[in-house]
Amino acid sequence: MENTKEMRTWLDDLNLDHPLVIAGPCSAETEEQVLKIAHELKDTDVSYFRAGIWKPRTRPGMFEGVGALGLKWLQKVKAETGMKVCTEVANAAHVKLALEHDIDMLWIGARSTVSPFIMQEIADALEGTDKPVLVKNPVNPDLALWLGGIERIYSAGVKNIGAIHRGFSTYEKTKYRNTPEWQLAIEFQNKYPDIPLINDPSHITGKRDMIFDVCQTALDLNFDGLMVETHYDPENAWSDAAQQVTPDSLKQIMRDLKVKKATETAVSYREPLENLRAQINVVDDQLIDLLGKRMQVADKIGELKKEQNVAVLQSRRWNEILGNMVMEGESRGLSEEFVLKMFKAIHQESINHQEKIINN
Repeated sequence: MENTKEMRTWLDDLNLDHPLVIAGPCSAETEEQVLKIAHELKDTDVSYFRAGIWKPRTRPGMFEGVGALGLKWLQKVKAETGMKVCTEVANAAHVKLALEHDIDMLWIGARSTVSPFIMQEIADALEGTDKPVLVKNPVNPDLALWLGGIERIYSAGVKNIGAIHRGFSTYEKTKYRNTPEWQLAIEFQNKYPDIPLINDPSHITGKRDMIFDVCQTALDLNFDGLMVETHYDPENAWSDAAQQVTPDSLKQIMRDLKVKKATETAVSYREPLENLRAQINVVDDQLIDLLGKRMQVADKIGELKKEQNVAVLQSRRWNEILGNMVMEGESRGLSEEFVLKMFKAIHQESINHQEKIINN
């Protein structure tokens, strides 16, 4: 993709004085439900009303959306509230129907982005459209796969493109439904800074009480907007009940979020500084997580040594680690003194963990 600056045009044309906000229910359930939520979001910071009408579920037998009927409901939202509307498309037939019903913006879900075959089929159906098309990151943390999907859409002549960061699946259980892997999103921004990047805190967290914190982190990292699932009765929603917020809660979140002000003095210094600090916070969180995992492995080694009556300190192994880490550190611009201090502290913590296991 050569000229990505043109991809920001559709966002700039909205003339917003705040980050882009896309909100609405996970699933369109009934016409009454869709219109009620839309009217409660009218005259707020919400620019696009979202609702899923084709809902690919992990297992069959669950609610899988109302289908094309929901497109009529979205048309009523436009007519009654003046809000633009958007929905997810997962194949060429979805694209055709959405364009026929003049849906203002389309997004492609994570399960679709993971397949180049599906992405090409959708790209062919979208060829030449001037509707904004947002591409969610694939289920797995693969930046090349994400970019490849976007490039297929771009090659079809679609210039109004954006990306949605919705987190990534992992085998390990974490506090998130889908781990954000912020560093990957940062790499995306560094590679294509002119492609609008939207954060989806609902699918990242899976829990409504975590929505605000993820939104704030996204804005600190210079994301262009947010997509938040919103329902007037989230506890009884037909899908993803735990992660949806009420319209009133969304309004409060929007009020509480801290957004950088372009009119502040020395903005050319403070904006990039805050962005860099936010990146450091993300990396620091990753460091703590990795150190915790390292100590879990050390605990298992301690249990094995206890079973076999082996000494905790293995000097030869320790000297090999230090030598390797010093060389690795130097190749990454880290001084020998720093690497030695850091790994001696890590080694001491590992010894403490193993001695506690053996002594108990």
